[in-house]
Amino acid sequence: MSNSLPSNIAIENVIQSKMRGRVSYQGFVSSQVAVNFSYSKLYNDSSGKGYQRPIDNKRCKDFANYLSQGEDALYTPILLNAAGNWEFHAYDNHRPNYGRLICKKKATLMDGQHRLGGIKEYIKETDTTLNVPFLAFHYLDEDEEIKLFDVINTKAKGIGTSLSRYLNRDSDEISWVATNLILKPESPFFSKGTLIGKRTKEKNITLLNLYNIIKYLTKNSELENLSKEKKLNLALFYFNLIKQLFPEEWEDNKLYRLTHITCLYALAIAGNKIINENYLPKSNQPDSAKIASLLANLKDIDWSGSGDLRYLKGLPGAYMLSGDILNCVKG
Repeated sequence: MSNSLPSNIAIENVIQSKMRGRVSYQGFVSSQVAVNFSYSKLYNDSSGKGYQRPIDNKRCKDFANYLSQGEDALYTPILLNAAGNWEFHAYDNHRPNYGRLICKKKATLMDGQHRLGGIKEYIKETDTTLNVPFLAFHYLDEDEEIKLFDVINTKAKGIGTSLSRYLNRDSDEISWVATNLILKPESPFFSKGTLIGKRTKEKNITLLNLYNIIKYLTKNSELENLSKEKKLNLALFYFNLIKQLFPEEWEDNKLYRLTHITCLYALAIAGNKIINENYLPKSNQPDSAKIASLLANLKDIDWSGSGDLRYLKGLPGAYMLSGDILNCVKG
């Protein structure tokens, strides 16, 4: 989304201050200005530096309903990054921190998109004007912006651990592997995974689920020491093999439980042992033929949603099923 404005916006009676060495601005704008002087960077932005979830219309409507309570409807300032595109001009030398703010481009919205969505809905329905409080940093680079968003939302109200893993994919290897299992077309999770933690009927596997799957697949073994690229290839090999063995069961999560989280965790836990026992140290690769032969025995398990697997829940169920999987592959 473009950050351009049709014309500069002047905001009066702004206080300039510093927070941890960063210049910031505090003030109020009319609701008509508030809904137009910023934009959100969605997590899938082409720059690779996006981080916001898609807006939830229900949350916006809920906030609009809250605003209808009148004077009792208080709310916190929206948080912005002006990215160096706003200029402050003091009214006089005696009060250098009080003056006018000139907005030359839109700021990025770090916190408050549902409040602003609710405000937009409210003013449209009531034809009224609100004073909207804001706190804007003069300049944060994109990584600082992402980090602050992550801290605010994970420490305060929770953006969900999946999105947090996505934001940390460049600094955490398992997060990187899990993210690529969703993004790569050759991955069996490509059409089933969601980066932001919001499940749908089609996308029922979250990034956090995949993060845990990689942990279970590699933990307490030499596999933990593999590079992130090799961990990704290992996961692609193992779960693509399962998908090839059970194509119908993999695709239909209504009739079958194969891709339900408890079963995927069980497959990863069992896969840890299966791969470690059939790993070729010289080539530093799994013995693909042997592992494929072993996994073919999993056809003895009833993966249907109406079978016994429907009673298995959570990690205790996953560990129980992993034992059955290992018994099957041993023949």
